[in-house]
Amino acid sequence: MKTNRIGSSDLYVTEIGFGCMSLSGKDKENERIIHEAIDKGVNYFDTADLYEFGANEESVGKALRGKRENVILASKGGNEWGEGIDGWRWNPSKEHLKKAVKKSLQRLGTDYLDLYQLHGGTIEDPIDETIEAFEELVQEGTIRYYGISSIRPNVIKEYLSRSNIVSVMMQYSLLDRRPEEWFSLLKENDVSVIARGPVAKGLLTSRYNDKVSEKGYLSYERDELIKTIRKLEQIAEEKDMPLNEVALRYVLSAETVACTVPGASDSSQLKKNLLASKQADLTGRTIEELQEVTKLSYYENHRK
Repeated sequence: MKTNRIGSSDLYVTEIGFGCMSLSGKDKENERIIHEAIDKGVNYFDTADLYEFGANEESVGKALRGKRENVILASKGGNEWGEGIDGWRWNPSKEHLKKAVKKSLQRLGTDYLDLYQLHGGTIEDPIDETIEAFEELVQEGTIRYYGISSIRPNVIKEYLSRSNIVSVMMQYSLLDRRPEEWFSLLKENDVSVIARGPVAKGLLTSRYNDKVSEKGYLSYERDELIKTIRKLEQIAEEKDMPLNEVALRYVLSAETVACTVPGASDSSQLKKNLLASKQADLTGRTIEELQEVTKLSYYENHRK
C-alpha cells in the first residue's frame, strides 16, 4: 500500500490507516481484525485514552503484543476522568497531559508513542503550557511527534504559529469539505491532515439508505442529502467503483492528507476499506465532478 509522510516527521504511514474507535469491546475479535489489517499492509493505528475510558487502548495494546515495531501507533489525550469527576472533563494542562500519556503507554503496553495528539482544544486553553508538555515528552523520548485533533480554525492557527505539530486530525469527506479551506495554510507549514470520517458515518457507502436520518447531515437537509448521495453514487457507477472507494480516493486526492482512518468492526468492512488502496488516483475531471455535486462549506464558528 502507498505510504505518505506525516508533515515534517519521519513517519511514513499507509494512506489507509485504522481508526480504532470502531473496535468492539471483545479483545479476541479486536486482535483478529488488527492482525488482519497488519497482514494486509496497514501500518497506522489511531486510538485515544477517552475511547471506552481507556479500555480501547488496553485492547489495542493486547492485539499489538509482538507486533509493536511493525506499526505506527497514535493516541490522544486531554480528557480527564476519574474519582470526583462526573463523566469526563477537558484538561489540557501540562500536569495532566504528562500523567495521561504515561497511563496510555501502560494500557498500550509500549514505552513510546509515534504520534500523540491533543484530543480537542479551545482558544481559552493554556496553549503555551500544552505545547511545553508536548515538547518535554518529545525530549524524554516518550513520544516521537505530536499533533492536534481539532476542527477549530482559531486553535489550528495558534498551534501552526507556536508549536512543532506535524499533523491535524480533521473530519473530512465529500459531505464535509470544510477542511479544504485550510489545506494551503497547512501545506505552507508542512503539516499533514489525518482524515477521520471519510465515509461520513456510512452515508458514503452502499448502505446509505439505512444511515440517513430525519435530521440530515451537517448543512444537508434530508432530501438534499439523499439527492446528493445518489448523484455521487451515479458518478461512482460511471467510474465502475463502489461509492465508499470513491469517497476514500477523493479524501486521499488532497496533497495535504497523509492518511485517512476509516473504522472497521469486522473483516468485511476492513476489506471494503482496503480495496480503495488498489484503485488508481482519481482524475482531475472526476474530482471536479464530485465537487460540483457537493458543497464547499466553511467552519462558521471559532474563527478568531
